[in-house]
Amino acid sequence: MKKVILFLAEGFEEVEALTVVDYLRRKDINVDAVSITEDNKVKGAHEIIVLADKTINDIKDIDDYDAVIIPGGLPGATNLRDNDKVIDVVKKINENGKLTAAICAGPIVLERAGIIKDKKVTSYPGFEDDLKNGVYIEQNVVRDGSIITARGPALAVDFAIEIIKYLLGEEKSEELKKDILYKI
Repeated sequence: MKKVILFLAEGFEEVEALTVVDYLRRKDINVDAVSITEDNKVKGAHEIIVLADKTINDIKDIDDYDAVIIPGGLPGATNLRDNDKVIDVVKKINENGKLTAAICAGPIVLERAGIIKDKKVTSYPGFEDDLKNGVYIEQNVVRDGSIITARGPALAVDFAIEIIKYLLGEEKSEELKKDILYKI
């Protein structure tokens, strides 16, 4: 079974985080929603409080994980970007050749981690200059090797589908599309 970290920081975009957690779990991917503080309760950008599965200090062996996912939202994405432990996890996952995915403002975390040099990336409009080492593309979802980025909240479903496709293959992503009535 695939195992994924999805980081939560105060001010995260709820739709981007929870849609991904929901859809990945529907395909039996073990998702640990991880708070970057010692508090399991994390308030999103729209005042929705979510109970994280773990805190960042509960994560002992990064090698157990197949991916790390960074939701956007403000100040959530900047809180993630400014957290050295988050950056260390992103670097380690990337160094291991595993999936690193970020949506909306989330790719700023990948920039700080130094993993998007010459990689095709996208983000929420207005963050282009914050991704100066990447090759910015205005597409809804962009995959370049083991990095997936997406533009924003309306693309959370497409983002989750691309993550599933990467982790489990085309067949499982098509199953999810059918299950959720995607583009009927």
